[in-house]
Amino acid sequence: MLSAFRGIAQEEQDAAEPLVSVRHNRSKRLFDIVFAGAALLFLSPALLLIALALLIVDGRPLIYRHTRIGHGGRQFRCLKFRSMRKDGDKRLAELFAREPEREQEWLAVRKLNNDPRVHTLGKFLRMTSADELPQLINVLRGEMSIVGPRPIVHEELERYGPHVHYYLSMTPGVTGLWQVERRCNTSYEQRVQFDVDYYHTRSFSTDMHILWKTVGVVLLARNEKHLTK
Repeated sequence: MLSAFRGIAQEEQDAAEPLVSVRHNRSKRLFDIVFAGAALLFLSPALLLIALALLIVDGRPLIYRHTRIGHGGRQFRCLKFRSMRKDGDKRLAELFAREPEREQEWLAVRKLNNDPRVHTLGKFLRMTSADELPQLINVLRGEMSIVGPRPIVHEELERYGPHVHYYLSMTPGVTGLWQVERRCNTSYEQRVQFDVDYYHTRSFSTDMHILWKTVGVVLLARNEKHLTK
């Protein structure tokens, strides 16, 4: 099935190539390399502190690797600091058994409020999006971009329906429209529409706008967390 999706993506990408210049793609890639490299260098002390804290709180492994679908349907291992407990799957199954409505919540948006799998440090990492910092390595590898659609798993491709070629013709991003538009309050259909909208409006200025909004979203999430304590 994945090969079929790849074929669709290639046909649509070839047809749409005049809409996005080769120069734009090259400049975007250059920006990704410079930004990711500089960020990793600047944030290296913080990355080491997070790794040490994770080692103390829940031991190894420190990095969570999950297979995602990238540009053209190619699979890659998306990197994150591990924010979930080692027995997370068991805890999730127990939650669904006790509260079936939570399983419906998960199936609808692939997110859970008060996820029982997430440990205390993991909640902080997710609140600040620091758990996604290892994805800068994915960016340097060319598997991800700084800005783009949220990387999805294979099972989610079918949920894109006729819009799947938009996702497959782009490189997944560390941040994107979905991440800056109140991600917990959006349906899956809205998330797909964000990817379609980004496809039609992608440009350097759009990426800079999304990056700027990302900073605001992270700071707002931290402020809201403090206000609710």
